[in-house]
Formats: sequence, structure tokens, C-alpha cells
Amino acid sequence: MGFNKISNFQNLSIEEIDNHIFKRKKDILDLQIQKSTKQSIKNHQFKHKKHEIAQLLTLKTKKNN
Repeated sequence: MGFNKISNFQNLSIEEIDNHIFKRKKDILDLQIQKSTKQSIKNHQFKHKKHEIAQLLTLKTKKNN
């Protein structure tokens, strides 16, 4: 599973970007809960979710200007 490209998010509105950011942050929280309860998770998912959040925040900044 590779990183998502920023071009996948180019045509989203600011509200949709905010919803995606919220969902990714919720996913990270869920992963942290699973990790703390010793459930089986794939550690690379943290990096992928954070990378997507960074891409979405970059797009949001560009669209606001």
C-alpha cells in the first residue's frame, strides 16, 4: 500500500477537506486505542494517515489563499 497522491484530493471543496481531516484524525485515535489494548495493528498505518492529513492541510491552505 503506497501513499495517496495529492491529486486524488484536488477537486474537493473546503468542507469535504475538513471532513476528510476529521476522519483521518479519528482513524489515528482508533489505531492508538487498538495499540494500547494490545490488538494486532499495522504500524505503518499511522504514517499513512498522518501523510494524508498533511496533504489535506496543504490543499486547504492553498484553497484559502
